[in-house]
Amino acid sequence: MFTITDKAAAKAVEVLAEEGKAGWGLRVFASAGSCCGPSFGLDLEEKGQPNDDVFENNGLQVYVDKETTPKLAGMSLDYYEDEEQAGFVLTGGQAPSCGPASSCSSGCTSCG
Repeated sequence: MFTITDKAAAKAVEVLAEEGKAGWGLRVFASAGSCCGPSFGLDLEEKGQPNDDVFENNGLQVYVDKETTPKLAGMSLDYYEDEEQAGFVLTGGQAPSCGPASSCSSGCTSCG
């Protein structure tokens, strides 16, 4: 199951309010994949679509289309901050399984 940490929910609600978009949510979407599996993106969204799964924590709604939801199994949306950088991150999930023809056998350099 996909989850949203309390820290991520609080920060997202704060950012949305600062942007004049109180009550909006976030959309998590899958973009082009690589040998390490799908890449994900994050965007602001006023309301979900009829075919979305909706995940909620502390007043934040996160919209995910039903095709993407299984790819997020075991992952969490979190907020990370240190002296040098800050931002939303997806953590957890399963490591990709790669076949012998994949470049993952020696490490995937196109991820991250």
